[in-house]
Amino acid sequence: MVKRIVVALLVPVPWHPPGTDAAAWRAALAEDVADLLARLAQAEPAIAAVPADRALAEEIAWPGMRIYDVPAPTLRPVLAAAAADGFDEAAVLAADAPDVPGMIIGKLLRPLSAKPVAVAPAVPGPGVLGVAARLPLPDWVPDLDLDAATPMALRRTAPQPSLVESTPDWHRLRGPAELAALDPALEGWETTRTLLGG
Repeated sequence: MVKRIVVALLVPVPWHPPGTDAAAWRAALAEDVADLLARLAQAEPAIAAVPADRALAEEIAWPGMRIYDVPAPTLRPVLAAAAADGFDEAAVLAADAPDVPGMIIGKLLRPLSAKPVAVAPAVPGPGVLGVAARLPLPDWVPDLDLDAATPMALRRTAPQPSLVESTPDWHRLRGPAELAALDPALEGWETTRTLLGG
């Protein structure tokens, strides 16, 4: 049986809605992502954090949830930690997409049965929502952060561009335009919803 893990990477969050505390906003986004991952049936959940974010990771983690300490919020250290833990496949997801549906994560993992790498773009961009890979990670995958990664950037370093599969996109909350994309009808994202006033 294939061992899978989905890791919420605590990425920098440069924007927060007026009237909200920046640290509370970042924590709410990350907590909602962690809550979603904890309920996934097809993969184990985890959080990855740089040393400065370790306290936040411990605050939002569910009991028993793995926390990976990484030197930088980039792909290769997170995927290397998952490989060292014995996982066959791993996805790294930005922890600033509180309303992402589990179906989007499932579609990010699905191509790994045929391709070594899959990527879910962020809309409107730049960057990606997440990257999934078979482990150990191929040497040609660059050590990008999720704001710099794109399907094209990953294909550029691949021996064949077809080795990188694009999957459905989703928004990350990095500005007022993405805030407007939040759908109150979607389940989840309770902490972010509460912070925004219900």
